[in-house]
Amino acid sequence: MFTTKTFVRKNKLGNYIKHTREHYIRDDIFCGFKFCETCSHTETSLSKDFQVKSSLIKKNHYLILDTNVILDQIDVLEEDVIGNVIILNTVLNEVKHRNLPTYRRLMSIIDNSKRHFYVFINDFNKETYLQQEKGETPNDYNDRCIRKACSWYIQHIPWETFVFISDDKANRSIAKNEDILSYSMSKYVSSLTGKEYLSDKLSKKDFHQEENAENVYPPHFSITSIHQGIKESTLHQGTFHASRDNFLEATVTIDAFEDPVIVRGRVGLNRAVDGDLVAIEILKKEDWIAPSDFIFEDEAGNENALEDVIEKEQKLSQVGKKGDIKPTGRVVGIIKRKWRQYCGILQDGLDGVYQLFIPAEKKIPKIRIETRQAEFLRTQKLIVAIDSWPRTSRYPNGHFVRALGKIGDQKTENEVVLLEHDVPHHQFSEEVLNCLPKLPWVITEEDVNKRVDLRHINICSVDPPGCTDIDDALHCRQLENGHFEVGVHIADVSHFIRPGTALDKEAASRATTVYLVNNRIDMVPDLLSSNLCSLRGGEERFAFSCVWELDKKANIINTRFHKSIIKSKKAMTYEEAQITIDDGSQTDELAQSLRNLNKLAKFLKKKRLEKGALVLASPEIKIMMDTETHDPIDVEVKKLFETNSMVEEFMLLANISVAEKILEDFPDCAMLRRHPEPPPINFDPVIKAGKHLGFEIRIDSGKHLADSLDAAVRADNPYLNTMLRILTTRCMMQAVYFASGMFTKAEFFHYGLAVPLYTHFTSPIRRYADIIVHRLLAVSVGSDSTYPDLLDKRKTSDLCQNLNYRNRMAQYAGRASIAFNTHLFFRGKIEDEEGYVLYVRKNALQILIPKFGLESTLYLGKKGEEKLSIFEYNEEDHTQKCGDIVFHAFDPVTVRISLDSNNIQHEKFVLQLVKPFIEGFSVAPLKPGDDQEDLRASPPKRRKKMKKNR
Repeated sequence: MFTTKTFVRKNKLGNYIKHTREHYIRDDIFCGFKFCETCSHTETSLSKDFQVKSSLIKKNHYLILDTNVILDQIDVLEEDVIGNVIILNTVLNEVKHRNLPTYRRLMSIIDNSKRHFYVFINDFNKETYLQQEKGETPNDYNDRCIRKACSWYIQHIPWETFVFISDDKANRSIAKNEDILSYSMSKYVSSLTGKEYLSDKLSKKDFHQEENAENVYPPHFSITSIHQGIKESTLHQGTFHASRDNFLEATVTIDAFEDPVIVRGRVGLNRAVDGDLVAIEILKKEDWIAPSDFIFEDEAGNENALEDVIEKEQKLSQVGKKGDIKPTGRVVGIIKRKWRQYCGILQDGLDGVYQLFIPAEKKIPKIRIETRQAEFLRTQKLIVAIDSWPRTSRYPNGHFVRALGKIGDQKTENEVVLLEHDVPHHQFSEEVLNCLPKLPWVITEEDVNKRVDLRHINICSVDPPGCTDIDDALHCRQLENGHFEVGVHIADVSHFIRPGTALDKEAASRATTVYLVNNRIDMVPDLLSSNLCSLRGGEERFAFSCVWELDKKANIINTRFHKSIIKSKKAMTYEEAQITIDDGSQTDELAQSLRNLNKLAKFLKKKRLEKGALVLASPEIKIMMDTETHDPIDVEVKKLFETNSMVEEFMLLANISVAEKILEDFPDCAMLRRHPEPPPINFDPVIKAGKHLGFEIRIDSGKHLADSLDAAVRADNPYLNTMLRILTTRCMMQAVYFASGMFTKAEFFHYGLAVPLYTHFTSPIRRYADIIVHRLLAVSVGSDSTYPDLLDKRKTSDLCQNLNYRNRMAQYAGRASIAFNTHLFFRGKIEDEEGYVLYVRKNALQILIPKFGLESTLYLGKKGEEKLSIFEYNEEDHTQKCGDIVFHAFDPVTVRISLDSNNIQHEKFVLQLVKPFIEGFSVAPLKPGDDQEDLRASPPKRRKKMKKNR
C-alpha cells in the first residue's frame, strides 16, 4: 500500500513544478514480541526473562527512547543493565543523521542479541505511520511519531508495560496527556535497584550551580548573529588550538590571515576547547599582541579559585604589546564542538560529590563531574566526557564514562595512550580473520610461473634489533659491464589483502602500525605482519621488486619492476651489517653485496644533499626493558650506523622511482606524498638563534637552508649544530599523502627531500598507503587488474585524509609512550646531567638533555616568587641575566633531574641548576653517598633560603 504527498515548488526560471512523493506502508511488520498472535514473526531479541528492578515500575517493562536520550545517554545505554529496549526506525534514522559515531555505537548494541534491543520499523507500519502536518517542524513531527508508536504498543500488547524515556519535559507532558507512562532518563536510572553507579554515567546538560553564581566568562553570540557576522566579514570562523605551555593562551587558524590569530585570557578563550570550530572577532590593530614567553599551568585547587587566573592574566597583559605583534581576537561563539571522551584522573583533595577531573592531554581543561564513588575512582585512570560549559562555571561539566584500570599500571597506561590518540586497537574480528590464508601456506608452481624467481640471489634484510615485521630486503651484484644490479624487495602484502574485503577495510581504517615502547598495534593480523609477509631469513616469500642498473657513481641506467619470489639469506640488524662491512676478513657474496650497497648509498646521499635535501634531527630514544618485569631499566639515545643511512638511501630511491612510474600511468589517481614548503615566519626561531650565534640562516630555498645549517658549526659547542637542526625540524610542515589529480604539479614537491615526486612503497606491512601504491604499480606492470575505487581520485583523496590523520596520531602515541616510560625510569632517581638551553622564556629556560633525548623546563621563579626573581629577561635578544651570568639559546649547562610525582596525572621533571653556579639559586653537584630522599626534599628548602638571602 502506498501513501502519497504532493507539493508545489518554484524553480529558478520562475515556473511552478508539482512533486509527488510515494511512501510504501505495510501491515505485516513484526512488533518484536514472540508471543504476539497478530504479527507474523521474525527474529527478535526482546525477552521476558530479562528483568530490571525499578522503584518506579513494579512490573517487568520495555523502554521506548526518543532521539536525544540516545544521543546524550549512549554511555548509560552501553551498560548491560539496560535491556528490553525498542528502538524506533524514526529515531534510528535521526540518530544516524545527527551523529554517526553514536549511531555506530547504538548499532553495536542492537547487533548484540544478549542486550535485548529491537528495531521497530514504525515509519512503514500502517498503524504507526503519520504524515507531517503543514507548518509542523521536523522535531515536532518526530516526537509525534514516537508517541504514536508508544500508544500503538500499549494498545497492541496491553498486558505488558511500556515506558517512554525522554529528557524533553514538554514532550513528556504531552505523552502523559496521551496516557503514555513517561520518565526522564535520570529519574529512571536513579530508580534502578542496586545500580546507583549508573547515575555517574548520566550526561548532565544542566549542572547544579550555586545560587547567584557570578559569571566567569562573557556570553556567546547567538547562532543567527554568528552566521550574519561571518557573512558580513565582521566575524571569522576557524579551528581553536589550545597551548600546551600556557593554559591562558591559544591560537585560531583562519583563512583570512596568514598567521594564526592569538586569543588570550578568559575573555579571549571564552570556553572553547581544543579542536572546536569557533567564531572569532578580530580586535583593533592597536590591541594586537605578541605570543607570550610565559609557561603557565593551571594550578587551581578547586573549581571556584580565580585568584591564580586573574594574577596570571595581569602578568600577560603587561607584556602583550611588545615583540612580534600578531593578529589578535576573541572567541564570541562556538560553531561546532569537537568534544570527545578524555582519559585522566581525579584531582586529589576535593570532598563531596562534585569532583575535578584532570585530563591526560594538557590542552584540555579540567572537567567538573558528579560522582558518589570518588574514593575508588581516585585510584583509577578514567574516561570522562564533556556535557556542557555554562558561563558561570570555571570548568566544563561532564560525566564519568568508565574506569580503565589502576593508576601507574603499565597496561592501563598503554590503554590511555591508545585512547587519547584515537588509535584503533580492538581485536581483529572473525570476519577479518576469515580473510587470511589457511595454514600451512605453500608456494605453488602456478605462483612461481607468475613471478620472477630470485631465490638464488644473495638478498638480505637490515633492520633494528627485535624487528619481526620485516618489510624490505636488498641485494647488489656486479654485472659484466662493470655496473651494479641493485634490488629493493618489498613484502607483497597486496597479494594477501584483496580490495573490498573485510581485511582490506580494517587495514584502511587502521592506516598504520603503531609502535609503543613495549607493545605494537598491528595494522594487519600477526599471521601476515610477523609471518607470511615478513621477509624473514631463510624463508621463501612473495615480494614486489624494484631493480636498477646503476653505474659506479650510482647513476640510474635503467629501472624495472616486477613481482618476485625471494629467499632472504639473512635477517641482519644495523649493527651486524656494519660489522660485516667493516670486517675485512669477511669476503663472501653477502659481505661484498653490503659493501657495494654502502658505497653506492654514499653517492646517492651526496647527490641528494647537493640538490638541497635537508638533514634534520630529533632526539630518538631507546628504552631498555627488563625481560621479566617489563620495567624500563635504561634510557638512551638510539645509536646510528652507516648502515642506517645505507638502507634509507635505497628506500628513498625506490619510493622516488615508483612515484615516477605510477604518476606516468595514473596521472589523476596516483597516491603520492608531498611536503609543503614552510611559510617564512615558521623559521623565525632558528633564524634568531643563528643570528645570536653569528650564523646567517638563509631560508629563500631548501638548498640555502641546508648549506646554512652545514656551516653553523662551533668547535667549543659540538652539540650546537644538532640543536639548530632540531629547531629547524620543528619549523617544518607535516608531510602528507594526496591524490595526484587534486593538486598541480608544482604542489607535488617534497621540500625536505628536495625531490619533485615522492611516494611510499617500501613498508606495506605497516602502512596502508604503500598497499595502494603496490596495487597501482601492479596494474602498471600487468601483474594485477584494477578496480573502480583505485581510479577514483576523490575516493583516493578521502582515503588520504584518514591516512594523514592516523599517521599523525600514531606519531604522537609513540612519543607519549616514550615519555611515560622515561618517567617510569626516573621515579626515585636524581641525576646531574649535561644539557643545553634550547629556548629562553620569560619565566623559564627550556633545557635539552642529549643523553636522554629529554626536553624539560627549568623555572626561574615559582608561584608567588616572580616579583622576587633574581633574573632579568631581555625581550630583544631573548636572554636571561643574573649578575654576570647571561643565558642564551644553546648555552651549555649542568642540571639536576628528578621527577615530581605529586600530580601523578601530569608527572613532570624538575630541573635544578648545577652549573653555572648562582648563589642562592643553584645546587651543589651530587657527590657519592648523598641522601636521595633529602635531595628530593631540597627545592622548598632552597627557595626558602633564596627569600632569606634576598
